[in-house]
Amino acid sequence: MSAHARISAITHRIVERSKPTRERYLERLRAAASQGVQRSVLGCANLAHGFAVCSPADKDALAGDRIPNLGIITAYNDMLSAHQPFETYPAIIREAAAEAGGVAQVAGGVPAMCDGVTQGQPGMELSLFSRDLIAMSAGVGLSHNMFDAALFLGVCDKIVPGLVIAALSFGHLPSIFVPAGPMTTGLPNDEKSRVRQLFAEGKVGRAELLEAESKSYHGPGTCTFYGTANSNQMLMEIMGFHMPGSSFINPGTPLREALTREAAKRALAITALGNEFTPAGEMIDERSVVNGVVGLHATGGSTNHTLHLVAMARAAGIQLTWQDIAELSEIVPLLARVYPNGLADVNHFQAAGGMGFLIKELLKHGLVHDDVRTVFGQGLAAYTVDARLGGNGAVLREPSPEKSVDPKVLSSIETPFQANGGLKMLRGNLGKAVIKISAVKPERHIIEAPAIIFHSQQALQDAFKEGKLNRDFIAVVRFQGPKANGMPELHKLTPPLGVLQDRGFRVALLTDGRMSGASGKVPAAIHVTPEAVDGGPIARIREGDIIRLDAIKGTLEVLVDAADMAEREPVVVDLSDNEFGMGRELFAPFRRAVGPSDQGASVLFHH
Repeated sequence: MSAHARISAITHRIVERSKPTRERYLERLRAAASQGVQRSVLGCANLAHGFAVCSPADKDALAGDRIPNLGIITAYNDMLSAHQPFETYPAIIREAAAEAGGVAQVAGGVPAMCDGVTQGQPGMELSLFSRDLIAMSAGVGLSHNMFDAALFLGVCDKIVPGLVIAALSFGHLPSIFVPAGPMTTGLPNDEKSRVRQLFAEGKVGRAELLEAESKSYHGPGTCTFYGTANSNQMLMEIMGFHMPGSSFINPGTPLREALTREAAKRALAITALGNEFTPAGEMIDERSVVNGVVGLHATGGSTNHTLHLVAMARAAGIQLTWQDIAELSEIVPLLARVYPNGLADVNHFQAAGGMGFLIKELLKHGLVHDDVRTVFGQGLAAYTVDARLGGNGAVLREPSPEKSVDPKVLSSIETPFQANGGLKMLRGNLGKAVIKISAVKPERHIIEAPAIIFHSQQALQDAFKEGKLNRDFIAVVRFQGPKANGMPELHKLTPPLGVLQDRGFRVALLTDGRMSGASGKVPAAIHVTPEAVDGGPIARIREGDIIRLDAIKGTLEVLVDAADMAEREPVVVDLSDNEFGMGRELFAPFRRAVGPSDQGASVLFHH
């Protein structure tokens, strides 16, 4: 069966599986859309509250039902580099909306937290839950029913998935995502990684480490490695939520502002008051979701999206599974080498041809659906472009290059970096897990070694510093799942395990926690479900048990007799230290209500 036919077959399978939930979703969406201009249902007192601070002209416009009003949901804060540029966006959007005969209001703000800041800290235990909280917060902003379309300003790890869930929950409204772009290139990522390993080995001090980190993360915009934040931007473009060519334009440039203005004007054009009504929930369908998964594989994107894409799809009534994601990975070749899967950063990816070239390659070989709806109003072929600044200050789009400008960073279907996307599902007597092998050397795709068990990442770090880990082993880091402690990313494990691997030991990680989109050269079976706190098999592993991780066959096994395994009582750990401090007590209801990893680790779609 051709790749195109296999993509179509998987898409059809998702459509059939999703019919009951998708049909109910569309019925609700169409009922909401049938009411017409939303604020027309508001009473006079309601409406007066909604435009009390507007100018007289805007009040006149909003008093009727012919002038569209854009609701801005912003993740602005000025602590985080990726979201700091959004400070000026509302003023730009209001001005552009006025030029186009519309109005724009900030409907609400949502929290935006950074895993880079909270890494290894108690606050990280709020991170995954912030996705669903962001969706709720955006829902509060849009619940005022004052708006004909929404513009979502967000970039990073949990923010964009949360905003997508909100956009699809308000799927009767058109929605456009407006990015801020990546920071300019700083210290090369491989050099940053080298200093981190030297610090882990005690060969450099904190001052040298901080200097390297500061040269890497040095200005406005997203971090430049290809983790979850930049995977988000790729997804928004290939799924049709961005204006074409807008994902990876640096902040503070004239083109960045022109794209923001264009997005505001386009949002006005696709409301129910115009001729191109494009409600987000109708626009995003099973084909759009498959396009997102294909883009993730083709670029070696973030493992976090095995959680987020599942949850995002469910917000539109679409039932995406890990099996779908794994099967698509087998079909889609890896076309990008961006750190941690290579030495380049996203600015190099953009310079090599970026999203326009990538989408052109995928379309050429039938690996993505062209017959989708997008905010631009045309199929996906409209996204095979480079965005430029025209002489009049408007956005000009030119066809993307036929060949990659830098084949070491961005390649063609004929000469991929590897035959598949490198994101696989593992199954076995330990449950289900995912693994990303695009940066793992082939000789490490199978690891069989005894278990060393830890109940925190600090415990592993301590054992490493004490010299207790100089041998072959699989680190079992358990009680790190969503119910246990909010499923924090376990980035602090990467340097010590990387050092041990470089010393020649065969090591791997097995965890019910997360390792994020920046997981790299050490094989890591992550998101193990059922998690330990639910009594999953991972809680029955004993020190010294032989574990076999086989990323080629897609299996994850503890080599213990089934009867022996069944007789073991799951280990129970006191998790009270995870329940208080740094806001964790506020999220106790989330820990109690959250669903399993393979269902998106969500409190919103788990019943």
